[in-house]
Amino acid sequence: MKQLVDKYAKKLVAAGLAESGAPLVGGLDAELVWNQRSPDSRELGKVFNKLNINSLLFSKPAEPYCSLIEYLVSCADDAIYPGDCETRTFMHDLPVVRTFDADEIARALKQRKSVIIPGRGIITWGRVSPEQAFIFYSSVCFACFVKFFADYLNDSRAGVVSEEQQRVFDTVFKHLEPLPEEPPVLMQGPYQSEAEVYRALSEAGRLTVEYHLVDSFFGNISYLYNNTLYISQTTSSLDELEGCIDPCPLDGSSCTSITASSEFTAHREVILRTGMKGVLHGHPRFSVIISMDCEKEICEFKGQCHIKCPEKRFFEDIPIVPGEVGTGPHGLCHTLPPAMKGHRGVIVYGHGLFTVARDDFNEAFANLLAIERGCRDEYFKRVGRHR
Repeated sequence: MKQLVDKYAKKLVAAGLAESGAPLVGGLDAELVWNQRSPDSRELGKVFNKLNINSLLFSKPAEPYCSLIEYLVSCADDAIYPGDCETRTFMHDLPVVRTFDADEIARALKQRKSVIIPGRGIITWGRVSPEQAFIFYSSVCFACFVKFFADYLNDSRAGVVSEEQQRVFDTVFKHLEPLPEEPPVLMQGPYQSEAEVYRALSEAGRLTVEYHLVDSFFGNISYLYNNTLYISQTTSSLDELEGCIDPCPLDGSSCTSITASSEFTAHREVILRTGMKGVLHGHPRFSVIISMDCEKEICEFKGQCHIKCPEKRFFEDIPIVPGEVGTGPHGLCHTLPPAMKGHRGVIVYGHGLFTVARDDFNEAFANLLAIERGCRDEYFKRVGRHR
């Protein structure tokens, strides 16, 4: 357990989500262990007695997340309500507790996967391993980033940006790092063996994380080889795909698709409709933000845009479509595949960006990076700010 809590404390820092020395991660096995000594571990240790968990993560977020989360907290009563798809589906809302108290923290965490304490940081939990706590922490940072920038865009257009909101935006703006201009060179395809497929998927997944084109575990990747779709498992981290890739025969002769990504059906339909070999799905932040930007003030589908938006919307040549995770009547397995045909990629409203691989992931990765860079440039153009 000590190795695990150390691992995810370091991973939080490596991902740019916390400063070195800030994360406090506790894990319960035969006994409760922490990655470092801290006076906060005494109060947080009490939380383990109140919840059915085996790990707890507490950290003040790094910039640019720290300033924008503190601003959102200052505008909230008991919770922050982001509008991105993952928060709607998995997190629901982000509760705020004003005191560093085990009873208050546990009360919030019984209902939700995280709690934010103003001036202190974010607390998340894991029932199985510290990885879950890391995932939830990352998700909070992603959701708050998207909400802050989406709100600022709406308020800027309406001319109602407050002085404090502008101050925070200026602070956050200074901490944004530019995206790389050139994509990396990935394994060349078409791949000649199952082993090559596994290596190619792991490489592309790892680089998608390293280039900050996905947050948390929500991205996924697949490749068709010998009529079998090799796809990342549900809840797997794209930068640790070794042992987390499922082979799913398209003839349905195996049930491995049960543990595969929840978007297996969407991947399969994209490949069947386009004739491509693979799908790469990331959650680049500005692609998500741009997908949620709509100037239509009166709409019967307001609040249901992510599943029912009837408008034909585009960013440049990239379709923006609604669709929820899974195979329900509004599932992205129905909206994504027809939109992908003949396009470099498709953005699913509030969810993320999908691109396709012809023989290998070089073009898919390059398109993922280029579309996100374009969305980022477009965002700052819309708010009248240039990098």
